[in-house]
Amino acid sequence: MNQKIGRRALVAGALAMPFAARAETTWPTKPIHIIVPFNPGGAIDALVRVIAEGLTPRLGQQVLVDPKPGANTIVGSEIVARAAPDGYTFLITTNSTHTNNPSLHAKLPFDPAKELIPVSLISLGTILLAVKADAPFDDLRGMGVWVKGLGRPATYGSWGIGSSGHLYGLMLESALGGKYNHVPYRGDVPALQDVANGTLDITWASPTSAKPQITAGRIKPLAVAGAKRSASMPQLKTFGEQLVAGFDLNLFVAAYAPAGTPADIIDRLQRAIKAVIDEPAVADKLVAQGQTPVGSTPKELADVLARETPVWAELIRQSGAKVE
Repeated sequence: MNQKIGRRALVAGALAMPFAARAETTWPTKPIHIIVPFNPGGAIDALVRVIAEGLTPRLGQQVLVDPKPGANTIVGSEIVARAAPDGYTFLITTNSTHTNNPSLHAKLPFDPAKELIPVSLISLGTILLAVKADAPFDDLRGMGVWVKGLGRPATYGSWGIGSSGHLYGLMLESALGGKYNHVPYRGDVPALQDVANGTLDITWASPTSAKPQITAGRIKPLAVAGAKRSASMPQLKTFGEQLVAGFDLNLFVAAYAPAGTPADIIDRLQRAIKAVIDEPAVADKLVAQGQTPVGSTPKELADVLARETPVWAELIRQSGAKVE
């Protein structure tokens, strides 16, 4: 009897093994959510929707984009850090989540380095500095002279305390002179609207968000940050080309998963993202949005984080920026 039971158990185990293997490779079996810690309609939201549209047919399930803005990406990123590591919740965010926030905040509600694991680089991005269309200057040096003669601090907008726009704004004083006051917004679109309306002097923004206002003749861009000109605005000079140094740090967009997400799921999502980015039509859309398409392995993204985080941390230290 025991031998028969033993044989049945072996047969049952052998039969179950293929089903167990299939269970590991059936992902996904329901819609996937990508959390975007920025406002709907903004530059990162638009970029992620392009990626999600390409992922849906490749993964065989609807890939949904959920904007969860707030606190310089902390609100949305914490949602993903706390999510079940089952392959149905991911994060696409800017470098601020990993390279800026840990140095800016004495205490975060989660540890990005430990609770969000790399999936893939998406793209390298650029941001520009914009002013009202009828501002009495057309370049950075002219803006510096104008700010010094204002008789008050110039107001500048960004998409949150500790964001790259905020930090770059802190650098304007030492680079150009004059006084500047930071005004944080929940995204760059409302800041651009206030510049166009004349209630904000200057703002940082993505080329994607700025283009409608530029086309409408309501704002004008002065310079683009980064080592190279934006592919979507090749006519716009960099800070370096206008002899203003220090504004060439990398800004990047990348995908992450909750810690503990199975490696085979990470691998499949990474390969799907890379395949989408490699499509010429998708690459063209990213370039039009001011992004340079990349796509990478998880290790390559981890290496970028290891290299870039100390650079941003030192910039934050020098600036004295802190968020209580």
